[in-house]
Amino acid sequence: MAMHQELAIIGNDFMRSRIILTAAELDFFTHIYESPCTGEELAAKLHLSPKGTVRVLDCLAGFGLLEKKEGRYRITEEGSVYSSLHPETMLPMLLHMNHLWDTWSGLTGIVRGSAPVSRKPTVSLSPGDRKSFIGAMHIVGRNLSHEIAAAYDAGRFRRLLDIGGASGTYTLAFLKKNPGLTATIFDLEDVIPMAKERLSAEGALDRVQLIAGDFYRDELPKGCDLALLSAIIHQNSKEENVKLYGKVYRALDPGGRLLIRDHIMDASRTKPVAGAVFAVNMLVNTSGGGTYSFQEVKESMEEAGFRDVRLLRSGEKMDGLVEGTKP
Repeated sequence: MAMHQELAIIGNDFMRSRIILTAAELDFFTHIYESPCTGEELAAKLHLSPKGTVRVLDCLAGFGLLEKKEGRYRITEEGSVYSSLHPETMLPMLLHMNHLWDTWSGLTGIVRGSAPVSRKPTVSLSPGDRKSFIGAMHIVGRNLSHEIAAAYDAGRFRRLLDIGGASGTYTLAFLKKNPGLTATIFDLEDVIPMAKERLSAEGALDRVQLIAGDFYRDELPKGCDLALLSAIIHQNSKEENVKLYGKVYRALDPGGRLLIRDHIMDASRTKPVAGAVFAVNMLVNTSGGGTYSFQEVKESMEEAGFRDVRLLRSGEKMDGLVEGTKP
């Protein structure tokens, strides 16, 4: 009976998720953060169905994200982080999850053998979805980036090349940990302004060169002795990764290192569990992406010319680290 109850809870979890994602998509948390109101007032303000608005708000109150008194809703401390006005807002993560809702809905058809999706997570997103994705990646990396920078000795290097560096979360962590390090961030043209804004706010713009490009099509900037592929290789097929490693190899100075941060799977490909789930995420969102074992990563890096490929760190939260050296 206990197992049946647990399965019922799991089966119903999607309802709770959909309610919260709809509230995020309609920006309920920001509006109520600004001004407590009734459901009817919020519906009128946003041109929504009063009945639907009230029912969603009642659920949010039941979840503890809002508080309802005498028909008026106020934000709670737990719910406030989903407002765009909160200094450490989690709203971009919810908006990214809302985007994934659509792609995950196609999982059954893909497993049945439907044509695979043909898109890349960051290349073919709409501007709004890409902004949410970049914001979500910053949220994920806010603390983890400093943990990774503390775990890896980058003080021996002169210049970091952060490939697909997004808004600079990992670059900033490495720069703060290593005062003598400078960096180049290489990412898509419409991502570079996001990096410039964050780096400027952190007072680090004078230590970072920003270069726009697409690592699927373009060669990488040269002149670095440490290259970082942070949460990149999972969106690629093995063949795409070999090509990318080749570009990194050509960009690195002799003796330079390539550092990969990602889910690094065990030989059975069942652990870490988060990595197994993420492989399904790549199944529904990319044409060839997945998560890879250390042996798979090692073989691909060696095919591109890297030597002394080592697993430096294993982890449960996409914090595995693999390092290879350009002879």
